This record gives sequence, structure tokens and C-alpha cells, in this order.
Amino acid sequence: MATSTCIHSDGMELLISYCKNPSIQLRNQLVKLHTGLVRKIAHQFTHQCTEPYEDLEQIGYFGLIRAIERFKPNQGYAFSSFAVPYIRGEILHFLRDRSSVVKIPRRWQELYTEGQKVRKELTITLGRCPKDTEIARQLQISVQEWRDTQLATQNRLTLSLDTTVVQQIDCPITLGEVLPDHRSTALQQQEEERQQLQGAMSQLEEKTRTAVELVFLKELSRKEAAKRIGTSPMTVTRYLQRGKEQLVSLLQPQILQTGT
Repeated sequence: MATSTCIHSDGMELLISYCKNPSIQLRNQLVKLHTGLVRKIAHQFTHQCTEPYEDLEQIGYFGLIRAIERFKPNQGYAFSSFAVPYIRGEILHFLRDRSSVVKIPRRWQELYTEGQKVRKELTITLGRCPKDTEIARQLQISVQEWRDTQLATQNRLTLSLDTTVVQQIDCPITLGEVLPDHRSTALQQQEEERQQLQGAMSQLEEKTRTAVELVFLKELSRKEAAKRIGTSPMTVTRYLQRGKEQLVSLLQPQILQTGT
């Protein structure tokens, strides 16, 4: 336990130093410190494809480096949670580029088919398009597994991404290099936004945070939220107003920084 705490402390100090003054030396130290995270994710993918573990691990490091370069220590959340979508996204992108048709595990094929049925049923029941969390709950799997299932299924391409589209003198440019990876980028963006919101929420006063979570995230009525908190609906309304103002204040600098 003491060793783990020490590693976490050293890692955050290095991340802060890198954020203030990026250098290859600091970046390499951070990569070395988080090799275990890359190896764990690479091992998970060995059960889902036929690519060698060593190749998956090497590709995972590219995702780790991207995460290191984009991480902001002052946002108040763990680097490991921030880095996982980057590492997974890089490996998924690699697997898509390796074949004209990605080999999807049978479990994912079955989950995707079942998920489409659940999506139709929930759309009728809810009167709107269901969220990933609602579909995953019906399938009794994690949201991450459902998103991976969709990503893997949608990335089955009949055109090889190794196809040369521009022939330079000494370096051909392939289709995979000029096509933006919208799905992987979208997942990473969603994770960044979730982490930013989580960091901002953690800075709210307890009752204000509880009111925001109950009404906006769990979609309870203000009356139901008031019962849970032990106060009146009017007070809950004041908590919500205060929470929205504080969240806008906390998140606006991050949004502006991302936009630039």
C-alpha cells in the first residue's frame, strides 16, 4: 500500500513538472512509470484478436504518450482513468488498420445483435433514443464493453486502410493515415468531458453536489431529491441554481482552453 501511494505521488509530481515544462526525458520517465497500465490493457485485447501481445503493447504506448501530452493535473482526477481511453483507442485503431475486415469475437457479435434489439425496445418504451448506459444496463454489461462492441462492429471495413492513396518519392501515404479516426476521438473526448465534470463536481459543497447528481444525473424530480436530502423542494432549487453557476465557473476555463 505504501509503495502504491509513493508511486502515485511520484507520478503526479512528474505530470505536474511535464505540464509546466515538457521534455522527452520527463515523458520517458512517465511512460516507464505507467508501463503496467499499458500491459494490462494489451493483455485484455489478446483475448479479442489474433495479434501478438508484443505488438499490442507497443501500440498501447503511443496512446499513453498522447494521454501524457494532454493531461492537466489541476483538473482533480486520476491520470490512469484519463489514460485508459487513449490506450484502448490506439489499440483499436491499430486492429482496424491491420485487416480489411476486423475479426470480431463471437461474444461481441452476439452482444451487438442483442443490443440493437434492446435499442429498438427502449426507443419505443422511452419515446427517445436510449443512452449507452441504459442499453448496457439491460444487457447487464459495463458501458465500456458496450461501446467497445459498437466500435469493433462499426469498424469492419471492406477497403484496406493500407491502400496507398498518395505516392511520395520515398514514403507512400496510406488511406489509414489520411482518414480521421472519428469514433476513437469521440470516445476520448467523451471521457475527457466526463473527467472534467467529475473534477468540477468534486469541488461543490456536499448538499449542492447531491442535488445536482439526483436531479440532473439520476433524473429525479425536485420533490424526490428534497426527500433524499431532507430539505424542501425550494431549497433544492436554490442548490441547483448555485451548482449550475459554480459548474459553469469551474468548467468554462477548461472549455476555452480546449477550444484554443
